[in-house]
Amino acid sequence: MSSKKVVVIGSGFAGLSAATTLADKGYHVTLLEKNSTPGGRARVFDAEGYKFDMGPSWYWMPDVFEAYFERFGKKVSDYYELIRLEPGYTIVFGENDRMTVPGNMAGIEAMFESYEPGSAARLREFMKQAAYKYEVGINNLVYKPSRSISEFTSPKLLFDMLRMDIFQSMSKHVRKYFKHPKLIKLMEFPVLFLGATPQNTPALYSLMNYADLSLGTWYPQGGMFEIVKAFVSLAEEKGVKIVYNAEVTAIDANGRMANKVRSTAGDFDADIVVAGADYHHIDQKVLKPEHRNYSADYWKKRTMAPSSLLFYLGLNKKLEGLTHHTLFFDEEFDQHAHEIYTDPKWPTKPLFYTSLSSKTDPSVAPEGTDNLVILVPLAPDLEDSEEIREKYYHLIMDRFERLIGQSIRDAVVYKRSYAHNDFKTDYHAFRGNAYGLANTLLQTAILKPGLKNKKLDNLYFTGQLTVPGPGVPPTIISGQVIAGEIFKEFPNN
Repeated sequence: MSSKKVVVIGSGFAGLSAATTLADKGYHVTLLEKNSTPGGRARVFDAEGYKFDMGPSWYWMPDVFEAYFERFGKKVSDYYELIRLEPGYTIVFGENDRMTVPGNMAGIEAMFESYEPGSAARLREFMKQAAYKYEVGINNLVYKPSRSISEFTSPKLLFDMLRMDIFQSMSKHVRKYFKHPKLIKLMEFPVLFLGATPQNTPALYSLMNYADLSLGTWYPQGGMFEIVKAFVSLAEEKGVKIVYNAEVTAIDANGRMANKVRSTAGDFDADIVVAGADYHHIDQKVLKPEHRNYSADYWKKRTMAPSSLLFYLGLNKKLEGLTHHTLFFDEEFDQHAHEIYTDPKWPTKPLFYTSLSSKTDPSVAPEGTDNLVILVPLAPDLEDSEEIREKYYHLIMDRFERLIGQSIRDAVVYKRSYAHNDFKTDYHAFRGNAYGLANTLLQTAILKPGLKNKKLDNLYFTGQLTVPGPGVPPTIISGQVIAGEIFKEFPNN
């Protein structure tokens, strides 16, 4: 009997993970990618000697990457060299007021003591709990397909979940341990990646503090796109056929079975379809109305994680005193969060983040120069124009230059901006989001958009808008979870 034909839509981490895991078990896998290069939001571009990772820039949870490659008898080191950053990153609170976060726990504990005597012991207690949550959460909960409440009803798991503070907010949890406002900001920062305020994020996600402080911040030499190259190399080794410039326009069905995927690069017969592109786009724009999982109203009510305004800058000099990752918390977090989540608008006094990978990796910029990426988190679906982007470029630069005491604008020899309209054009991103759905309690596990289509028995969804959620490690896991469901429901005889 011939192997089943799987068509995977989208070559982000979830799509590549699903495609490779299926191909490894003998499925005949074709992966269709809308753009001319792989990686989805983790694409790369080169300009005038500068190399820019377009999306993810933080390498956390190295164990998830190792586990992925181990599944195929490989190691991360077979593909790229990892460097643990020291320091991990810096938080700037104002002029001459910064916190440099060491890349090891002994240094972090000493730093905590310097801000708040007695806090090192409390940090150890906090991290012991966070390690437990990480162990249960990352090695157990996130691998569940979240298709039924029964997956979560074993007595041990219920006990584990109660111990994991899923009904307490991150904000309250952190304040039980620490009083110093700067330590609180440090401990609340990782949940910003989850797309909700600490007040609306379950304390379960203190597991992110374990990922951040204990497991450390890493960097793959050559840039984040090295991970994409590794995933593509392994996918092709397993027999995945990747077709670029293949935007999917329709999914045909016969009864309750999807049987053909139509694209700008031709039509592809399918026994199984895995949608790793934007879930909303596939559900609302590609599928026929009678095959949609959700109503337009359902999507309207979803709480989205932020979008972003990004500037990719090539400088003709080196910047002094900046680390690879720097967070600028010199303005009020609460106001910026309010203008993202509660009263969506372009922020009055935005916080921002900078990535300076040339600090670690000389290969990404010409000698004696820097490549700088600036990211401003924004509410999704705002009006996006060149004029607004330029206004924010100068607003951020005024503060940035003052805070680091150096001129930057006069050193910019290459500049590109990227925001809502680009996310929509390049990825069909729902409401121009950058990070998927917010990880609020009401959008966790079985309360996320389901990974299986209700009208077509062989159509599955993977990626940041379904389980387990946004971020590179969760989307890698998402692809494996989908493959596991397909193994059960459509075994490759």
